[in-house]
Amino acid sequence: MAEAAHKMAEPAVGMRSLRVLARLLDYPTEELQAAAGELIEIIDQERRLPAALRTALMDWCQRIADGDLLELQSEYVARFDKGRATSLLLFEHVHGESRDRGQAMVDLMAEYQAAGFELDARELPDYLPIFLEYLSTREEAEIGRWLGEIRHILGLITARLEERGADHALVPRALLALIGAEAEADAHREEVQGESRDDTPEALDAVWEEEAVRFSAESDQDCALQSAEGRRLAERKQGVQSEAVRILSPEAMPPVTGR
Repeated sequence: MAEAAHKMAEPAVGMRSLRVLARLLDYPTEELQAAAGELIEIIDQERRLPAALRTALMDWCQRIADGDLLELQSEYVARFDKGRATSLLLFEHVHGESRDRGQAMVDLMAEYQAAGFELDARELPDYLPIFLEYLSTREEAEIGRWLGEIRHILGLITARLEERGADHALVPRALLALIGAEAEADAHREEVQGESRDDTPEALDAVWEEEAVRFSAESDQDCALQSAEGRRLAERKQGVQSEAVRILSPEAMPPVTGR
C-alpha cells in the first residue's frame, strides 16, 4: 500500500491504533504478516477500544500472521477489487463516479496539504487507509469531528462487510466505537440485507455495459456546491463549527478483562 510521503507529526498519545487499523486494510504481504505481533501489542497496550473488540482485532492479526499468504491475498482481491459495495474509497459511497466526487477529493487534498501531509501519487486522498494515516497526526477533537462526519459511510461499510463475513469489518466498526457510534452499522443492516450483490460475475459484466457517467454540473463552482464534503470543508475554513463528536476516553470503555 502507498504510504504518505511526509507526516506532519507523530500520532497523538494513544492514537497509534489508527495506524494499526490502516495497516489491517492493506493488501496482505509478508511485511504485514511479520508486523502482526507489533500490531497486537499496540492494540493491547493502548486499550482505546472495548475489550471484546480489541480481542477480535488481535485474533484477526494472529490469523493474518498464521495464514497462507496467497489465500489471504486472494480473499482481499475478492473482497475489495470486485464491485463497489465494499470500496475503501470513501467518497465513492456518496458520489459514485460523478464529478462531485472529484471536487470532494480536491477539497480533502487541500486539507492534507494545509496540514503538511503529502501523499504518494499512487493513492487517492479518500482511500480509507490513507485517511486514517492522516487522522493519526491530528488532535483528538479533529479526529472525532472527522469520524463523526463520515460515520454514515463507516456504518454502511461495516454492515456490508459483516454481511459478507469479512474480518475487515472490524476496522470501520472500531472507528465507530471510538466515537460511540456503533449503532450506525445496525441502522444499515436491513438495507444491506436487501441489496443485490455487485461482485458476482453477472453484476461485474453489467458494469462494463453501462453508459459513461454524464455530469450535470455546469461549472466547478456548481460542483463544489453540490458536494456535501465540500460544503463542510468550506464551513470549517469560514469558522463555522461542525458537529463535535468526542473520542471516547479509556475510562468510558467497558471494564477491561484479561486476554
